[in-house]
Amino acid sequence: MAENVRLQKTNGITTAPKATGPKENIFLFVPNLIGYARVVLAIVSLYYMPVHPRRCSFLYSVSCLLDALDGYAARKYNQSTKFGAVLDMVTDRCTTTCLLVFLSTAKPRWSIWFQLLISLDFTSHYMHMYATLAMGGSGQSHKNIDEKRSKIMHLYYSNRNVLFVCCALNELFFIGLYLLAFSSPTVTPSLFQPEPSTLVPGSPAIPPNPSTLFESPWSAGAMEMARANKMDSTIPWILTVVSFPVMAFKQGVNIVQIQAASKWLAQGDLEERAKQGLPAKKDQ
Repeated sequence: MAENVRLQKTNGITTAPKATGPKENIFLFVPNLIGYARVVLAIVSLYYMPVHPRRCSFLYSVSCLLDALDGYAARKYNQSTKFGAVLDMVTDRCTTTCLLVFLSTAKPRWSIWFQLLISLDFTSHYMHMYATLAMGGSGQSHKNIDEKRSKIMHLYYSNRNVLFVCCALNELFFIGLYLLAFSSPTVTPSLFQPEPSTLVPGSPAIPPNPSTLFESPWSAGAMEMARANKMDSTIPWILTVVSFPVMAFKQGVNIVQIQAASKWLAQGDLEERAKQGLPAKKDQ
């Protein structure tokens, strides 16, 4: 039978020829283009974050929702790549971190909780990714979790609906907190409207000097700041309360992820030490 592929000999080693098909540009794959759009939307939302809560929330939410679209595009066009997976994960971590950093500055008394959440998020994903590469090999996806390792993580990563709901409501909780910082006196006591004689320059109720922040005190940004204290807090409270259990569950998954990655890495360490004959037996 004739061979369809001719083998080449180079320095006595038989190898298959390189692919002759059209060269692909991974960076221009559809899901990666969506990933770039997410980054741009996230950066613009950060620009509006200090004084434009409505615009910021809208842009930030769209950036998060596109997270599901890039995965769909990757499956539809058969364009799943390692670069795309890393871009997606880095974008998720950075956008959430930026929002939590803002919440830390807006609510200094709660900053330790936001700092711990940032640390937990980065630690769990870094350890999980590193353990997957170190123990599973470079071809192993961080989303392929054996049920024997962790049933919770297997459910979290294998079921797209569970993954989407957890990620979406986790972000929704922090968006709700962000909006409450502009609308709820319970969260931000300074939003209580004081008597004119007690207004302190620099408080949310009165900017130090709008003309120093914006080109015109009647610009869209200054008007948005003026309306910020009049935002209704009903919807932000509903979003925050409804999404809190899912957010708490996702933090639990992060803790389980750290535990599973630690055990997997420790197992690899024991196997490596055993190959090296360690611990060495003491002479009798």
